[in-house]
Amino acid sequence: MCGRYVMARAVGDLLAEFDAELEDEVSIPPSWNVAPTDPVPIVLERLVDGESGNRHVRQLHAARWGLVPSWAKDPGIGSRMINARSESVLEKPAFRKAMQSRRCAVPADGYYEWKQGPGKSKQPYYVHPGVGHGLVFAGLYEWWKDPSWPAGEPGGWLLSTSILTTDTPPPGSESTVFGKLTALHDRVPLPMDKATMQAWLDPQADDPAGLVDLVRAGVKDGAADWQVESVGKEVGNVRNNGPELIRPVEALF
Repeated sequence: MCGRYVMARAVGDLLAEFDAELEDEVSIPPSWNVAPTDPVPIVLERLVDGESGNRHVRQLHAARWGLVPSWAKDPGIGSRMINARSESVLEKPAFRKAMQSRRCAVPADGYYEWKQGPGKSKQPYYVHPGVGHGLVFAGLYEWWKDPSWPAGEPGGWLLSTSILTTDTPPPGSESTVFGKLTALHDRVPLPMDKATMQAWLDPQADDPAGLVDLVRAGVKDGAADWQVESVGKEVGNVRNNGPELIRPVEALF
């Protein structure tokens, strides 16, 4: 988890929902089949000089899904960095600097998982929250400078992101959503509520280990209302994209 997700809300709706602003105009079309290296919306906070001192500014940006470390020779490494394990994010060279000061929120409507069936058959499932609200995952972002970009010319920077994951909460009983999630995968993306997101985004926070503990502690409450629904196999092809992909269907097995 997670290798595909849904983010179909319009940029204007995201700006209102997160009380964010744009530094530059962005165009992020709605997608019901977000795949690695696709452009996705992220929310971050920056310190900006003002007349009365520094102030926090919350911004919406478009980032490539799959974090590209600043030291990477080329952006290809990012396709293997779509997720960051929260247990080791403070030690891994690709993530530890971003964890210190480049934390973001990754909006989503839901995500997909596949369950292995007989032979080569797989059944896709759509995991999403209850009606009336979307998801916000804990994420990291990084800026990468293209070494081939002409010196002195503006541009050449790539903004990329990764979603933090953790162990799937134990089910307690097979009738809970956690039993269904465990049957699909042993990892889940880390959701955040409003208060946790506020702490996570704070650019002046100086306790990254404490922030990791904070988001990990909220996973069970954050995922308590998630629903797991079987969907059609068309989602397995990245060229397919539309609201019909999240329409529930009868499971194959």
